[in-house]
Amino acid sequence: MTGAGPVWALGLMSGTSLDGVDAALLDTDGETIAGIGPTLFRPYGADERAVLRRALADARGLDDRRARPGALAEAERIVTDTHAEAVRDLVAAAAEAGIAPQVVGFHGQTVFHAPARRLTVQIGDAGRLAAACGLRVVHDFRAADVAAGGQGAPLVPIFHRALAARAGLSLPAAVLNVGGVANVTLIGADGRLAAFDTGPGNALIDDAVLAATGRPYDDGGAIAASGRVDGTALAALLAHPYFAAPPPKSLDRDAFDVGPVAALPFADKVATLTAFTAAAVAAGLRLAGAPAATVVVVGGGARNRKLLAMLAARTGATVVPAGDAGFDGDFVEAQAFAHLAVRRLRGLPATFPGTTGVPAPTVGGDVATPEGAHSPTPSTSP
Repeated sequence: MTGAGPVWALGLMSGTSLDGVDAALLDTDGETIAGIGPTLFRPYGADERAVLRRALADARGLDDRRARPGALAEAERIVTDTHAEAVRDLVAAAAEAGIAPQVVGFHGQTVFHAPARRLTVQIGDAGRLAAACGLRVVHDFRAADVAAGGQGAPLVPIFHRALAARAGLSLPAAVLNVGGVANVTLIGADGRLAAFDTGPGNALIDDAVLAATGRPYDDGGAIAASGRVDGTALAALLAHPYFAAPPPKSLDRDAFDVGPVAALPFADKVATLTAFTAAAVAAGLRLAGAPAATVVVVGGGARNRKLLAMLAARTGATVVPAGDAGFDGDFVEAQAFAHLAVRRLRGLPATFPGTTGVPAPTVGGDVATPEGAHSPTPSTSP
């Protein structure tokens, strides 16, 4: 990409909560945000979600990030086709507003993440997506960081900083993304970044609700609000060694054993798992030694009122839902991958020692073109 001015990019995200595909348009030069465009959500159907869940199970034994055993091949087809559908529909909607994206940022679907083994796996056929949408597709954002010794996550801190600047957020502050896994970005008064996965986000709660009711999540936190937190079970969950490990750090969606809550009544189980997410965030902030007066919550967790209350109680911070801070909380990660796609094309790093533990700032992402050309990731920033 030539020139330094902003361009429209289309970002895509399918998170660990397995709810669907988020798509968003962003006008950016890879450093600042010039404009925010239309968004779109394409939910996964029950059958599609079932295949993705089987793929998560089949991925647990992977040692080759290109292998697609069991349900993984079918899941990759579903991921690619649903993302292509989302791109097609959002490009059509954007055209009505006079917006034409120049590049797509495609995260894919994480099915396995084990940075200690220098292995991270995101499924999705970027070449086929590029051919379907007729645009360059930047993808495989995590691999270069993991190969260099980083955690490969979180990837969004550099975008969180750009969002904070656009919103005029007073610093220092924290941006907490509560998707399937929760991660936090700490933005210092000088703009310096620190980030890490705090622990579970919505995934354990969603799994419990789905198993008991067939519904995909606890709407507004109503079930958690009706239950009682079991202190013994919560202490057992928090005994996991992950919470004593210093940041930067990251984890897989299925890192935690929910055995301690298995025998609890349903509402108490959901309340305790919700408290687990909040307590893990508070523990992470304490361990990082960087308490923030304000925590802006983005992702699906921003709609869980009980979780927000628990976060405020356990962190002592002012907890602000994304919308109240001027963020589009449902689409921050999709916007982030639009931002990261432009950074990749301009050779700007996506990850840093303070965000993933990578030894040096690292450029992330490969580029697939509609013509089938492939451009590998540069290893470090220029």
